[in-house]
Amino acid sequence: MMTTGKDGQPIASNELFQRVRARLKAAVGEDVFNSWFARLELEEIVDDLAHLSVPTRFLCSWVQSNYAEKILDAFRAESAGLARLHFTVRVNGQARPRLQHNEPAIEPVDLPVVSSAPAAARPAREPQVVAPTPRGDALSGSAIDPKMTFDNFVVGSANEMALQVAKQVAHAVQNNTVSFNPIYIHSSVGLGKSHLLNAIAWAAGASDPGKNIVYLTADHFMYHFITAVQRQSALGFKEWLRRVDLLLIDDMQFLQGKSATEFGHTLGTLLTGAKQVVVAGDAPPRDLEMLDERVRSRLSGGLVVPINAFDLDLRRAIVTRRAEQAVARFSDAHFAPAVLDYVARVVVSHGRDLDGAVNRLLAANQLTKEPITVALAERTLADLVRQRDARRVRIEDILRIVSRHYKVPRNDLLSSRRSRDVVRPRQIAMYLAKALTSRSLPEIGRRFGGRDHTTVLHSVRKVEQMIKDDGELAQEIELLKRMLEE
Repeated sequence: MMTTGKDGQPIASNELFQRVRARLKAAVGEDVFNSWFARLELEEIVDDLAHLSVPTRFLCSWVQSNYAEKILDAFRAESAGLARLHFTVRVNGQARPRLQHNEPAIEPVDLPVVSSAPAAARPAREPQVVAPTPRGDALSGSAIDPKMTFDNFVVGSANEMALQVAKQVAHAVQNNTVSFNPIYIHSSVGLGKSHLLNAIAWAAGASDPGKNIVYLTADHFMYHFITAVQRQSALGFKEWLRRVDLLLIDDMQFLQGKSATEFGHTLGTLLTGAKQVVVAGDAPPRDLEMLDERVRSRLSGGLVVPINAFDLDLRRAIVTRRAEQAVARFSDAHFAPAVLDYVARVVVSHGRDLDGAVNRLLAANQLTKEPITVALAERTLADLVRQRDARRVRIEDILRIVSRHYKVPRNDLLSSRRSRDVVRPRQIAMYLAKALTSRSLPEIGRRFGGRDHTTVLHSVRKVEQMIKDDGELAQEIELLKRMLEE
């Protein structure tokens, strides 16, 4: 099987692929290459399409989602005629279906064929998942992510107001009305601003195909504006923006230079014409120094909605939702409640890190077949975990944490009650006191309602045996240990 190399000379496909592999190894490093590309094989080349295969569905999804452009760039560097990639999963060592000349590519794992424009033609920060442009000028700005809808947004006390405002905007646009205008949503990175803007775009355009809805990142806004100036079509660009029914601008903090001035003009025109404008940034309007005072004042005069840092309950809800989505894709994966609790407790930066944590655990599980446990999470997520000073654990801390975790009153743990819902938490608390403190068995017994040291020893041995027999309980106790050590 022959194709044409970058010098125009024929080259065997296997030699071409070896060159591509060498480029990939140089680009990503040996460790990443061995993890993700070592089992990648070239099946055939049909016209401008390279058919690649991997041994598992997970690897197929991961490589295509994260490295498709790098692979395509490596192929293009060696053979200018190759423009597309096709991924399949090998079954019993063979990839199916084989491609035939002049036939459309078929994807047996429900993944799209990857095609990519030259890098110079792509504006910066364009989302990887590209939704089709459905109608006229509607949704014709930056690509919007079909996964970022109101249904997929996890709500908690930190973002509830922002969600309600976003839904109100979408409803108002659907009914040709304007409620609050402009709306400015701000938060630190990764807390859901882009998700809400995407969700507004999808919901507002769902009921009326004729709506002109434009979602633009600040980078994309600048790209369009500079391109229009270079092509001497700035007037057309301005008119295009001023005809919209809903304008959504994301990453406002990146707007610079004359593009910021043009945004100010556009904002004034749209507000005067009672057109809805929603803007998102990482700082309040008053801190956007690239904008002049008049524009900052207009943004501040609308509805300014902050999204606060996520609390533990919201982080737990997000991790649970992402884990459910992961299990829907890979049915052999299992996230125990203790693992979800651990991730929610230690990954405290932002929502994207929570998503990344679940993805890492899923990748480790699928590649190594190691169960998703607290121990695996501790190893895999070490760089995401906020470092905390080691602290001395007290028996009082153990009583408090165990009481809260099992919803058993502290006094019941110290009492003589023998019901199962009290006995097991009491035994676990004694085990933790022995494992995490320097107290002797008689001292522990005295702190647990004046019990004999033999009772404490029995509890410790009982829990040690339960840990061996019950993996779920083992993870639960590991979580309690980490909660106490934080």
